Amino acid sequence: MKYPFLKILKLELVLTVLLLLAGSIGYGQLPKVFTKADFDLRGKVKSCLVITDYGKEDFEFNKEGLLTKVTTLYSDTDYDISYYKYVKGHLKEKRVENYREDNLDKQTSIANIYTIDSVQNKITKELVYSYQNEFLEQNEYFYDTAGSLTLIKRKNNEGIDEIQISLDSIDGEKTQTTMTNGIIEKTIRWSVQAKKKDRLYNILEKDYVNGEPYKATEMFQDSLGKTYHEILYSYDITKSSFVKSKEFFYEYDENGFISKQKTLANNQGTKQEYIYQFDAHLPPNWIKQIITPANSYTTRRIVYYEEELPKE
Repeated sequence: MKYPFLKILKLELVLTVLLLLAGSIGYGQLPKVFTKADFDLRGKVKSCLVITDYGKEDFEFNKEGLLTKVTTLYSDTDYDISYYKYVKGHLKEKRVENYREDNLDKQTSIANIYTIDSVQNKITKELVYSYQNEFLEQNEYFYDTAGSLTLIKRKNNEGIDEIQISLDSIDGEKTQTTMTNGIIEKTIRWSVQAKKKDRLYNILEKDYVNGEPYKATEMFQDSLGKTYHEILYSYDITKSSFVKSKEFFYEYDENGFISKQKTLANNQGTKQEYIYQFDAHLPPNWIKQIITPANSYTTRRIVYYEEELPKE
């Protein structure tokens, strides 16, 4: 789980994750490169078929652990396929193909093509086209001398936008601010909770709509990126401040998988426990997850690359 780009705590959220994978980039960030670790997978995983009560999704990875293909199956004839190609670890091409009744829907299928600067070793341009060869969007990426993304110029049929990204550091706290055409869209603040026994990071993300505060999320994570406490806020106009709306507390087992979740909302609390069945691989991966008390479950069929014997 690597904040702020992707947060995966439960595989029951896989469909939501897929929307992030297939969609265009978010404000103020580069295209995300997904790895097996983002899906709670360890070892030389070749593919992982996730089976839930709402459908199936098949994730494929190369030998470096990068996500190369995602197939979402709604039925035998309705499915979506996303492809990812890389150059030196950078995303070079992404294609999202939507099939309905076994036919490719060219209206909703899109291709993202990226230009990589060989000197900076960074993405400098993104072109988005439909499968009907219709231009949809262009994004140009600009960096400072330290290599940090500072500006995105976006061009589409609605006009040209400039997305500015700035980073400030004060007394050990870092704040990233994203503005579109001079109007604030998001802030993300990172700080360290020094009083805790273990090094714990506090991350506060605030979202704005038309420059006005809208909602916020606060998380407390360890150095491995595991979230132990998460707080959701909504903005109360009458109080001119953010108001807590929901809290989550997470616990993890010895393998690093979530084992318990406690939710607090409207002065009421609920608890969920996660039970796993693991495969015989080293390191092991879970192949069945049961969430109580609802007794909902998710199963995974994992295929590994063959282990290469050391050369004599």
